[in-house]
Amino acid sequence: MLALVSPALLVILLLIVLPVGWLAWQSIYHDGFTLEHYRRILSEDIYWRSFALTFEISLLVTVLALVLGYPVAYAANAVPKAWSFVILALVVLPFWTSVLVRAYAWLALLQRTGVINQFLRYIDVIGEPLALVHNTFGTVVATVHILLPFMVLPLYATMQKIPNDLMQAGASLGAGPALTFFRVFLPLSLPGVLAGSTMVFVLCLGFYITPELLGGGRTVMVSMLVSRNVELYNQFGAASAVAVVLLLSVLLIFFVVSRFISLDRVLGQK
Repeated sequence: MLALVSPALLVILLLIVLPVGWLAWQSIYHDGFTLEHYRRILSEDIYWRSFALTFEISLLVTVLALVLGYPVAYAANAVPKAWSFVILALVVLPFWTSVLVRAYAWLALLQRTGVINQFLRYIDVIGEPLALVHNTFGTVVATVHILLPFMVLPLYATMQKIPNDLMQAGASLGAGPALTFFRVFLPLSLPGVLAGSTMVFVLCLGFYITPELLGGGRTVMVSMLVSRNVELYNQFGAASAVAVVLLLSVLLIFFVVSRFISLDRVLGQK
């Protein structure tokens, strides 16, 4: 058995254990053992503000993705198979386009001379261009669009497993469509809600390209702190410490979620 799993263990060691171990080592070693980088994270306001903003944006993106994604998944589950395929294809198609390209597309749409501002001025809704980009608003809009498939697909997978017999039983007992949905369908779909929300929230915590382009340097998320510590200040130790704290945050989230739902379902293995 050990001989069979050895190649996989070697890959895990080379691609996960060693890089993460090196990251952790850099965060505590600088001409000797030090916790200075972690002390700065705990004591300096810029780190607290960046972590707070990252969690705030991640939570907002997760809520918006759930509000938008639930009806899409519900429709894909309710319509005939042919239409379900079309809906899911439209959801999955963006995966074939680079995140960088999609971020630039939103930049073109939302900028002061972009399509949206020009259209609103054309129909006399606004007199001056709105500030739709280079701020938190633009970052959230583009991030929701990019991460929406990660909400829809787990929801759809969960909804597919809900037996139609239960809905018919609710209807046969006199419950209307709305009551049957809220008392039967919605509770049974909650594992998909939790799985999709966890995936979107965790992925958003580490987003870099979209907030860098759409935030215009004003929306500094944690991933940008890592980048700036390396590119501007050549502080690999500080960048590693921030990355380690972010990684521990993600692991803590998965640990809490695992108390309520199997991680296999969150990761899409069931």
